[in-house]
Amino acid sequence: MRKSMTEQKTFSICNLGCKVNAYEAESVASMLEEAGWQRVSFSEKADAALIFTCAVTNVAASKSRKMMHRIRREAPECVIVMAGCYAQVQDGMLEDAEILVGTEHKKDIPAYLDSYFENHEKIRAFTEMDEIPFDDLAAAQSESKSRAYLKVQDGCNQFCSYCIIPYVRGRERSMAPDKAVREAVKLSRTYHEIVLTGIHTGRYGREHGETLSGLIRRILAEDSDLERIRISSIEITEITDDLIRLMQSDERIARHLHIPLQAGADSTLRRMNRPYSTAEYYDRIEWIRKEIPDIAISCDLIVGFPEETDADFEETYAFLKKCRFSFLHVFPYSLRKGTPAAEMKQVAPEIKKERSAKCLALSEELADRQAEAWVGRTVSVMCEQTRDGYTEGYDSHYMHVKVRGSHPKGRLLRCRITEYRDRQLYAEEEYETE
Repeated sequence: MRKSMTEQKTFSICNLGCKVNAYEAESVASMLEEAGWQRVSFSEKADAALIFTCAVTNVAASKSRKMMHRIRREAPECVIVMAGCYAQVQDGMLEDAEILVGTEHKKDIPAYLDSYFENHEKIRAFTEMDEIPFDDLAAAQSESKSRAYLKVQDGCNQFCSYCIIPYVRGRERSMAPDKAVREAVKLSRTYHEIVLTGIHTGRYGREHGETLSGLIRRILAEDSDLERIRISSIEITEITDDLIRLMQSDERIARHLHIPLQAGADSTLRRMNRPYSTAEYYDRIEWIRKEIPDIAISCDLIVGFPEETDADFEETYAFLKKCRFSFLHVFPYSLRKGTPAAEMKQVAPEIKKERSAKCLALSEELADRQAEAWVGRTVSVMCEQTRDGYTEGYDSHYMHVKVRGSHPKGRLLRCRITEYRDRQLYAEEEYETE
């Protein structure tokens, strides 16, 4: 039997999508906790279960449906909230949920839950994509509780041939600059590292006459307590000269850029409708390395894209080695109905699997090379957790480091890398001498 309005209710959250989805999920969780709800593990039977859905592939959409059916089967009395990209698709497959919330109105979920518990009427909250404003959700902490994410941008105008995001997230829009600075300053009172995130973070502020580098410059100028600011992901076409000059002038900006590539063959990039060639991509990252020699650059990669031949893949593989990435995020292409790529000739699953394995092995080689080059050098590690005699965290280059001893969570620790063993960097705290 469901609880009355006066009893403390419990909720659980499952995020099936990207970092932006995770940000939104944690923001809603914070609002519910502030409203008196108690968060429990997703494995527990809660009064309400919130699923932040993903629509990037058919497989992702299927996972969302399966999770909904599982909850209904295991906890029939649970109120199910399906939110986000797949909910926005409105394909009629999620009608079993009590509450459906599309791209907008996520910040209204606490009110929707109160309304449902009061009158038990299903709620459907959707907005036309050409009308949607920026959704000012509160900032959210990461799982480590040492850094916080701040979503400053949403939506996409790029329309890559494999991607449904512009159709379910809407067009590009950004948080107002003054508000973004206020949110960052507020976060720095608790967290020492802030990660700026969005669907196209690098295109921040265009409707406000602002740029991403301009926003970062304002945050750093107004917030002397902030020790590190990181960009979650940025397209090669969005890395401006001004951003690189700013990184050169202020070491509080993390020395790591995650720059999606998706393919290293021009023919594949054209079918993907990506806005650059391999030559343009390579020239730009080489210029970045010239300006910031110790920078780490990683990328996203889609293998087995429709019509990708063996020759296309070998061209991509050679290009990956040429670019000397610090690591790769490898994704075998997964069909998404409603996108142009879904109508192209598909690559066999076994070929995609083989190509993925080869690229993942290369990613390990690249990560090894990156890590080994730092043995004996000094880095600053953001402490996240202590276990088995070591404090773990990430340095500015997004390398995972274990520092001997116990150190406070959230502290930015200066240390010297002593060894790289079993694909793990180890370090000792470095003490300053007079």
